[in-house]
Amino acid sequence: MVAPDRLLAFALTAFILIVIPGPSVLFVISRGVALGRRAALATVMGNTTGVLVQVVAVAVGVGAIVQRSAVVFDVMKIVGAAYLVFLGVRMVRQRKALSGLLDVAVVPKSTRRIYLDGLVVGVTNPKAAVFFAVVLPQFAEPARGGVPLQILVLGLVFALIAIVSDSAWGLAAGTLRAWLARSPRRLERLGGAGGLAIFGLGIRLAVSRKASVPPAHP
Repeated sequence: MVAPDRLLAFALTAFILIVIPGPSVLFVISRGVALGRRAALATVMGNTTGVLVQVVAVAVGVGAIVQRSAVVFDVMKIVGAAYLVFLGVRMVRQRKALSGLLDVAVVPKSTRRIYLDGLVVGVTNPKAAVFFAVVLPQFAEPARGGVPLQILVLGLVFALIAIVSDSAWGLAAGTLRAWLARSPRRLERLGGAGGLAIFGLGIRLAVSRKASVPPAHP
Protein backbone atom coordinates (compact mmCIF):
# COMPACT_ATOMS: atom_id res chain seq x y z
CA MET A 1 0.00 0.00 0.00
CA VAL A 2 1.12 3.59 -0.66
CA ALA A 3 2.83 5.24 2.31
CA PRO A 4 0.83 8.17 3.76
CA ASP A 5 3.61 10.71 3.09
CA ARG A 6 3.91 9.57 -0.52
CA LEU A 7 0.15 9.69 -0.96
CA LEU A 8 0.01 13.22 0.41
CA ALA A 9 2.91 14.35 -1.79
CA PHE A 10 1.26 12.87 -4.87
CA ALA A 11 -2.13 14.39 -4.02
CA LEU A 12 -0.49 17.81 -3.76
CA THR A 13 1.35 17.34 -7.05
CA ALA A 14 -1.79 16.12 -8.81
CA PHE A 15 -3.86 18.97 -7.36
CA ILE A 16 -1.44 21.59 -8.68
CA LEU A 17 -1.30 19.97 -12.12
CA ILE A 18 -5.09 19.60 -12.32
CA VAL A 19 -6.46 22.79 -10.81
CA ILE A 20 -4.32 25.22 -12.83
CA PRO A 21 -6.32 26.46 -15.86
CA GLY A 22 -4.92 24.86 -18.99
CA PRO A 23 -6.31 23.50 -22.27
CA SER A 24 -8.33 20.71 -20.61
CA VAL A 25 -9.89 23.04 -18.03
CA LEU A 26 -10.72 25.62 -20.68
CA PHE A 27 -12.21 22.84 -22.82
CA VAL A 28 -14.58 22.00 -19.95
CA ILE A 29 -15.38 25.70 -19.47
CA SER A 30 -16.16 26.18 -23.15
CA ARG A 31 -18.50 23.16 -23.13
CA GLY A 32 -20.24 24.46 -20.02
CA VAL A 33 -20.77 27.93 -21.47
CA ALA A 34 -21.93 26.75 -24.89
CA LEU A 35 -23.94 23.66 -23.94
CA GLY A 36 -24.71 23.97 -20.24
CA ARG A 37 -23.71 22.34 -16.98
CA ARG A 38 -24.78 18.85 -18.02
CA ALA A 39 -22.45 19.00 -21.00
CA ALA A 40 -19.59 20.21 -18.83
CA LEU A 41 -20.08 17.35 -16.37
CA ALA A 42 -20.41 14.81 -19.19
CA THR A 43 -17.12 16.10 -20.59
CA VAL A 44 -15.45 15.75 -17.20
CA MET A 45 -16.71 12.19 -16.71
CA GLY A 46 -15.69 11.12 -20.20
CA ASN A 47 -12.22 12.61 -19.83
CA THR A 48 -11.76 11.00 -16.41
CA THR A 49 -12.80 7.61 -17.77
CA GLY A 50 -10.18 7.94 -20.50
CA VAL A 51 -7.56 8.91 -17.95
CA LEU A 52 -8.35 5.83 -15.86
CA VAL A 53 -7.78 3.66 -18.94
CA GLN A 54 -4.29 5.13 -19.15
CA VAL A 55 -3.71 4.54 -15.44
CA VAL A 56 -4.59 0.85 -15.73
CA ALA A 57 -2.28 0.46 -18.73
CA VAL A 58 0.59 2.10 -16.88
CA ALA A 59 -0.02 0.09 -13.70
CA VAL A 60 0.02 -3.21 -15.56
CA GLY A 61 2.98 -2.41 -17.81
CA VAL A 62 5.28 0.15 -16.25
CA GLY A 63 4.49 -0.78 -12.65
CA ALA A 64 5.71 -4.35 -13.03
CA ILE A 65 8.97 -3.21 -14.67
CA VAL A 66 9.70 -0.53 -12.06
CA GLN A 67 9.12 -3.00 -9.22
CA ARG A 68 11.86 -5.32 -10.51
CA SER A 69 14.53 -2.88 -11.70
CA ALA A 70 16.36 -0.22 -9.68
CA VAL A 71 17.95 1.11 -12.88
CA VAL A 72 14.57 1.61 -14.54
CA PHE A 73 13.31 3.31 -11.39
CA ASP A 74 16.20 5.79 -11.46
CA VAL A 75 15.77 6.46 -15.17
CA MET A 76 12.04 7.03 -14.73
CA LYS A 77 12.73 9.45 -11.92
CA ILE A 78 15.13 11.52 -14.03
CA VAL A 79 12.80 11.50 -17.04
CA GLY A 80 9.82 12.41 -14.86
CA ALA A 81 11.64 15.34 -13.25
CA ALA A 82 12.84 16.56 -16.65
CA TYR A 83 9.31 16.35 -18.04
CA LEU A 84 7.87 18.46 -15.23
CA VAL A 85 10.60 21.07 -15.68
CA PHE A 86 9.99 21.11 -19.44
CA LEU A 87 6.22 21.38 -18.95
CA GLY A 88 6.63 24.22 -16.46
CA VAL A 89 8.90 26.20 -18.77
CA ARG A 90 6.56 25.67 -21.72
CA MET A 91 3.53 26.79 -19.70
CA VAL A 92 5.32 30.00 -18.76
CA ARG A 93 6.39 30.67 -22.36
CA GLN A 94 2.95 29.85 -23.82
CA ARG A 95 0.82 31.54 -21.14
CA LYS A 96 -0.42 34.18 -23.59
CA ALA A 97 -1.97 31.52 -25.83
CA LEU A 98 -4.44 30.38 -23.17
CA SER A 99 -6.85 33.28 -23.74
CA GLY A 100 -7.43 32.25 -27.36
CA LEU A 101 -8.91 28.93 -26.28
CA LEU A 102 -11.96 30.71 -24.84
CA ASP A 103 -13.02 31.75 -28.34
CA VAL A 104 -13.38 28.21 -29.70
CA ALA A 105 -16.90 27.55 -30.97
CA VAL A 106 -18.70 24.37 -29.87
CA VAL A 107 -21.31 22.60 -32.01
CA PRO A 108 -24.34 21.30 -30.01
CA LYS A 109 -24.12 17.54 -29.35
CA SER A 110 -25.94 14.89 -27.37
CA THR A 111 -24.81 14.11 -23.83
CA ARG A 112 -23.66 10.65 -24.96
CA ARG A 113 -21.59 12.12 -27.77
CA ILE A 114 -20.08 14.69 -25.42
CA TYR A 115 -19.12 11.92 -22.99
CA LEU A 116 -17.53 9.89 -25.78
CA ASP A 117 -15.62 12.95 -27.01
CA GLY A 118 -14.28 13.45 -23.50
CA LEU A 119 -13.37 9.75 -23.31
CA VAL A 120 -11.37 9.96 -26.53
CA VAL A 121 -9.59 13.09 -25.31
CA GLY A 122 -8.70 11.36 -22.03
CA VAL A 123 -7.43 8.16 -23.64
CA THR A 124 -5.34 9.96 -26.27
CA ASN A 125 -4.06 12.83 -24.11
CA PRO A 126 -0.26 12.66 -24.61
CA LYS A 127 0.49 14.87 -21.59
CA ALA A 128 -1.48 12.55 -19.32
CA ALA A 129 0.24 9.52 -20.85
CA VAL A 130 3.70 10.93 -20.19
CA PHE A 131 2.75 12.04 -16.68
CA PHE A 132 1.37 8.63 -15.72
CA ALA A 133 4.26 6.74 -17.33
CA VAL A 134 7.21 8.72 -15.97
CA VAL A 135 5.96 10.79 -13.02
CA LEU A 136 3.28 8.74 -11.25
CA PRO A 137 5.58 5.70 -10.60
CA GLN A 138 7.95 7.97 -8.64
CA PHE A 139 5.43 8.13 -5.81
CA ALA A 140 5.23 4.34 -5.45
CA GLU A 141 7.72 2.55 -3.20
CA PRO A 142 8.96 -0.76 -4.65
CA ALA A 143 10.21 -1.79 -1.21
CA ARG A 144 6.61 -1.90 0.01
CA GLY A 145 5.67 -4.33 -2.79
CA GLY A 146 2.71 -4.29 -5.14
CA VAL A 147 3.83 -1.37 -7.32
CA PRO A 148 1.03 -1.93 -9.88
CA LEU A 149 -1.52 -1.75 -7.07
CA GLN A 150 0.13 1.38 -5.67
CA ILE A 151 -0.02 3.01 -9.10
CA LEU A 152 -3.71 2.13 -9.39
CA VAL A 153 -4.41 3.73 -6.01
CA LEU A 154 -2.48 6.87 -6.98
CA GLY A 155 -4.31 6.96 -10.31
CA LEU A 156 -7.67 6.80 -8.53
CA VAL A 157 -6.60 9.68 -6.29
CA PHE A 158 -5.67 11.66 -9.41
CA ALA A 159 -9.04 10.86 -10.99
CA LEU A 160 -11.00 11.91 -7.88
CA ILE A 161 -9.16 15.23 -7.67
CA ALA A 162 -9.74 15.76 -11.39
CA ILE A 163 -13.48 15.08 -11.10
CA VAL A 164 -13.91 17.53 -8.24
CA SER A 165 -11.73 20.27 -9.74
CA ASP A 166 -12.93 20.01 -13.34
CA SER A 167 -16.57 19.76 -12.27
CA ALA A 168 -16.19 22.92 -10.22
CA TRP A 169 -14.74 24.72 -13.22
CA GLY A 170 -17.50 23.39 -15.46
CA LEU A 171 -20.38 24.31 -13.13
CA ALA A 172 -19.04 27.82 -12.72
CA ALA A 173 -18.21 28.08 -16.42
CA GLY A 174 -20.37 31.07 -17.28
CA THR A 175 -19.11 33.30 -14.50
CA LEU A 176 -15.51 32.22 -14.84
CA ARG A 177 -15.47 32.63 -18.59
CA ALA A 178 -16.80 36.16 -18.31
CA TRP A 179 -14.29 36.99 -15.55
CA LEU A 180 -11.34 35.55 -17.46
CA ALA A 181 -12.40 37.08 -20.77
CA ARG A 182 -12.49 40.61 -19.31
CA SER A 183 -8.73 40.56 -18.90
CA PRO A 184 -6.44 38.26 -20.91
CA ARG A 185 -3.71 39.01 -18.36
CA ARG A 186 -5.63 37.02 -15.76
CA LEU A 187 -5.18 33.86 -17.76
CA GLU A 188 -1.57 34.76 -18.49
CA ARG A 189 -0.84 35.20 -14.80
CA LEU A 190 -2.57 31.94 -13.90
CA GLY A 191 -0.68 30.10 -16.63
CA GLY A 192 2.63 31.65 -15.60
CA ALA A 193 2.13 30.87 -11.91
CA GLY A 194 1.13 27.32 -12.79
CA GLY A 195 4.22 26.89 -14.93
CA LEU A 196 6.48 28.04 -12.12
CA ALA A 197 4.75 25.68 -9.68
CA ILE A 198 5.19 22.70 -11.99
CA PHE A 199 8.83 23.68 -12.62
CA GLY A 200 9.36 23.63 -8.85
CA LEU A 201 7.76 20.21 -8.57
CA GLY A 202 10.17 18.88 -11.20
CA ILE A 203 13.18 20.17 -9.27
CA ARG A 204 11.81 18.69 -6.05
CA LEU A 205 11.31 15.31 -7.71
CA ALA A 206 14.86 15.38 -9.08
CA VAL A 207 16.41 15.89 -5.63
CA SER A 208 14.01 13.66 -3.67
CA ARG A 209 15.33 10.55 -1.98
CA LYS A 210 15.43 7.32 -3.92
CA ALA A 211 13.14 4.53 -2.80
CA SER A 212 14.79 1.15 -2.48
CA VAL A 213 13.89 -1.56 -4.93
CA PRO A 214 13.80 -5.14 -3.68
CA PRO A 215 15.83 -7.72 -5.59
CA ALA A 216 13.96 -9.53 -8.33
CA HIS A 217 12.85 -13.05 -7.59
CA PRO A 218 14.44 -15.75 -9.74
